[in-house]
Amino acid sequence: MSPTYPGRPDPAGVTERVPFVSIVVPTRNRAPLLADCLRSLTAQSYPAARYEVIVVDDGSTDGTGELIREFAERREPPSIRCIKQNALGLNAARNAGLQAALGDPVVFVDDDVDAPAHWLNALAEGSLKYPEAGCLGGPIRLRLEGKTPRFCGSEPLGETELDHGEEEAPIRAVWGANMAVRKAAVRQVGPFNEDLKLYGDEEEWEMRLTASGGCVMYLPEAWLWHRRIQDDLRLRRMLRARLRRGRGHIRFGRTVGQDFQLRAELLELLAALAHTLRHWCAGGLLHASLRCGRILELLADRRPSRLGARPDEERERNG
Repeated sequence: MSPTYPGRPDPAGVTERVPFVSIVVPTRNRAPLLADCLRSLTAQSYPAARYEVIVVDDGSTDGTGELIREFAERREPPSIRCIKQNALGLNAARNAGLQAALGDPVVFVDDDVDAPAHWLNALAEGSLKYPEAGCLGGPIRLRLEGKTPRFCGSEPLGETELDHGEEEAPIRAVWGANMAVRKAAVRQVGPFNEDLKLYGDEEEWEMRLTASGGCVMYLPEAWLWHRRIQDDLRLRRMLRARLRRGRGHIRFGRTVGQDFQLRAELLELLAALAHTLRHWCAGGLLHASLRCGRILELLADRRPSRLGARPDEERERNG
């Protein structure tokens, strides 16, 4: 059911109680997925004159620039703008979108989502209903558009799903594929941490928000699809992604003060390999790849540089 807004009887009407919203889409080298994403974002039931779409092109070398120009030349609202930057990373793209956004709240999505027509309505209604929430978001439902490797069924696929049930409630964190922030919250706790390149990039910001007394609100009606096409589901590609994610786990953990034990990581790796052999399960292999990434990052943390300093200490010394 489409939400209604206080102060207006008609969901298609425009009043001051309908916030102007900016949707920010960071992207890099995924033009076909981005095209589908933009089609869904421009087909929202929310009043088209009350939102804009900002695509932040993070150093694409495919046809992303031409695609965005085609969408931007549309004469009807919502307006579509493009910001270009030189492969600075996801959080740098989010910060660039924040700086350019005319609306409030600012909504972030990934370039591989498909947003149903009611989605922006539900987010905007939530922003009105919970003015104390500095951050809001909804479920992320996985849509597989290809064949997955063989799994034994005892483990989830682990490809960016979020579901906290059917009740609106404050929660610890929502995810950056479906996330709205208020500009006041950004002024309160600062921008996204651009040193976090992969894992925990949005969660670290939400931790700062909640630590300062802010609130993250979960909106079950504001759901969207997270797509995984056949190329995303190839085992070799999934293994590489899990390895990078594992390294990101450790970098994020170090940033927020967590401690890790190499012995525990090695035991988890052995258990994952045993599961793989026992059940002939790709899930165990993926978990093993993630643990390998964590172990590699822990070993890199311990490895001295030629000057006898840890790599992170040497980087700090060199500015």
